[in-house]
Order: sequence, then structure tokens, then C-alpha cells
Amino acid sequence: MRFRRALAAVGTAIAAVTAVLVGPAPAQAAVTPTLANTIALSNCSASLVRYASSVSSDRAMMLTNGHCYEGGFLSAGQVLQNRTSSRSGTLLNSAGRAVTTVRADRVLYATMTGTDVTLYRLTSTYSTLQSQYGAVAYTLSAAHPANGATIGIPSGYWKRIWNCKIDGFVGTLREDVWTWHDSLRYDVNCDTIHGTSGSPIVDTATGQIVGINNTGNDNGQMCTLNNPCEVNANGTTTAHQGQSYGQETYWFNTCLTSTRTIDLNKSGCLLTRP
Repeated sequence: MRFRRALAAVGTAIAAVTAVLVGPAPAQAAVTPTLANTIALSNCSASLVRYASSVSSDRAMMLTNGHCYEGGFLSAGQVLQNRTSSRSGTLLNSAGRAVTTVRADRVLYATMTGTDVTLYRLTSTYSTLQSQYGAVAYTLSAAHPANGATIGIPSGYWKRIWNCKIDGFVGTLREDVWTWHDSLRYDVNCDTIHGTSGSPIVDTATGQIVGINNTGNDNGQMCTLNNPCEVNANGTTTAHQGQSYGQETYWFNTCLTSTRTIDLNKSGCLLTRP
């Protein structure tokens, strides 16, 4: 997993893009990645996000990985929803400079099973962050990402951006006790590192988030911590040293109600239930 810790390998990194804010999100033009609206956490990266249906008076949201949750790694099968939180992070501008500290008061959803996400509700509204700091949240795409798409992976932790491509999807990805589905595989030159966990995966054709960076195989081991393995439909397991991966985020939209809350019992919802 690509979170930052004392024993994790260190390296370099990247940063990315902007999005939209008030009312229905307009169509996006091709974008050049920047660090604007990324967030640096103490151990990971994150980003300021919104749904296409979000409005300016809504509380803003912050997205990172499930394994970046402040309480530590979640157990296999564990799901958190509407849990009190006091997580804070540093909101960055396009140059990677600190703009303000954003604070969460609630975990809207978190898991490391099926996918690897933590979605926080912040104490500030989108309107406040935009008017006071010029922050415009990334939109979470409602569409499945496209194979071959050009992507930017901006890391608030490292204040750098990786420019990569999606190189297919992995039906089952395993790492230690965790299993993820329909994971994004990056091109072989996309060498995300520890500290990039939680970075948004931004489709540069739309400027919208299509996934969240979460792991990579450090040393070629099979299915161990920091060494994810791919499992094909026949059960054959393979591991590729240096290969990095992300998780899809359109899943949130499959569970969204008309009032922009997450309903895990909604028909077609892809997010893991408790």
C-alpha cells in the first residue's frame, strides 16, 4: 500500500487538476494537471471532492484510502459509516503551497474490502472554501474509467504529479488479508510510491476523478503486504514487481440517494456493506 510510514520505501512523486463546484457539474475540457485542491495528510494524500449533483451549500468532502484512516488499517470485511472523526489535512493550491487546514467531523464511508476508500465530511462548505481560498473540488465521475485513458495522479503528500495511462483492469487484486475488485492497473512506467496513497486518479480528458491510487508491488512477493497480486478468472495468481494500482470511485455514485447520502441497500450499489 502506498501510505507513508517509517519503514516504507521513499522516492519521488506528482500532482493534478481542478474540477467544478456549484450545481450540476458542467462538461469538462481537457486539463493540465496541477496540485490545486489536493490535500496533504500526515501519512497519505487526499483530495477535495464533490458529486456531480453537489451544491455550494453542501459540506465539502475529502477522499483518501481506507488504509489511510486515522484509526489504522480496517479489518477484512470491516465497513465504517457515519463515524465521528477529527481528521485534518492541508489544502494545497496549484503550486503545492498550503492554503488552509481543512477538518473533518465525520467519516461518511470507509472500507478496505472490495475497494480501498475513506470519504470524509468536512466542517466547511464548498461555498466557503471557494470564496475564501479559491478551492474548487474535483468531481467524482459517475462512469467506469476507460482502458488506455491518460491520467494524472497528484500527490498532496509529496506535492508532485505522476502522468500515466490506465493499462487494463484487474478483476481480483489481493494484498495480505484484503481483496479488491475491478482495480485499475497503470502502465509499467507509472511508479507511484509510498505517500501517494489516497491521491486522486484524474482523467485528463474530463478533469474528473475516476479512481484513487492505493498500492503497488514493492519487491515481487506474492499477495503480501505492499506486494499485491493479480488473480485471474481461472484462479491463477501473478505478481509483478513495480506494478502500481488504483481503485475505482464511480462506485460511490451507484449508492447515492437524491439527497446525496450513501445508501448501501440501494439497488445496484457496488460499495461493500457491513
